[in-house]
Amino acid sequence: MICIKNLNKYYGDTQVLNDISIDIKKGEIFAIVGHSGAGKSTLMRCINGLEEYSEGSLKVNDKEIKSLSKEHLREFRKKIGMIFQHFSLIERKTVFDNVALPMQLWGYSQKEISKKVKELLDLVGLNDKIDAYPNQLSGGQKQRVAIARALTLDPEVLLSDEATSALDPNTTTSILNLLKEINEKLNITIVLVTHEMEVVKHIAQRALLLEHGNIIGFDVTEELFLKPDDKMKAFLGETEVVPQKGVNIKIYFPKDNVFQSFLTKMARELEMDFDIVWGKLEKINSHIVGNMVINIEEKDKDKVVTYINAHDIVWEVL
Repeated sequence: MICIKNLNKYYGDTQVLNDISIDIKKGEIFAIVGHSGAGKSTLMRCINGLEEYSEGSLKVNDKEIKSLSKEHLREFRKKIGMIFQHFSLIERKTVFDNVALPMQLWGYSQKEISKKVKELLDLVGLNDKIDAYPNQLSGGQKQRVAIARALTLDPEVLLSDEATSALDPNTTTSILNLLKEINEKLNITIVLVTHEMEVVKHIAQRALLLEHGNIIGFDVTEELFLKPDDKMKAFLGETEVVPQKGVNIKIYFPKDNVFQSFLTKMARELEMDFDIVWGKLEKINSHIVGNMVINIEEKDKDKVVTYINAHDIVWEVL
């Protein structure tokens, strides 16, 4: 669907995207994640043709973006929906007119517009707000209107630029559930640009982590969070506090065995005690994954490691 190879982007002498190579599959929910200044919004604007890239290739449906003429670029953008952090609604227009605007600009008939707008407002749960104005809506309702507007031209790709950053946690969850529903019902590829890790965990199937224009992580979301490398830990701001005595072993539990009583079974079969230092379970894209740190005596290390390896458990010594 979207294929990016060796993409570089410069502003003058400053490189803001460095050798980006990723693929985004049709119908996927994909997250581009990074702190402020990471280059994530620049990458998104390259995808929809609002920014030119300096080197490399960026294809959407096998079309090289930088090779498109102005007319073809305009047609291309018709199939790219956009939603933004601050909604970008026109205050003097009703909900109906805000959603209808793209179709009006492209010259659709009033009959087509009316049918489409009503369908989309029903999809986002706002058919009772059709004659309301933006100042009569909550933040979550405004974002639902913006999502409906982004879908009016039947896009193949929906780009979300920090679309939940201005919303409270409960509203964020409802918007993310709506995006997941839209993805499933309409088979639209959704690309989320965000700095919020909870958004990534909730909805993204795969994620790209950017730092200063460089890729520091690119994988299935569960894998990124299940066993983060040092860069990922620094990105998340995680600090592991463990005892200085003995051996600290971190054991990882993927979705298939997160609720199995592995530690209890190990302690019983090895006839030994150990301290559980800390652990956590997380829900990532509808699956539960987790990890736990145990502390053992140095003399028991080989016995424990042999047992863990025999059960194909992922682990590391901290």
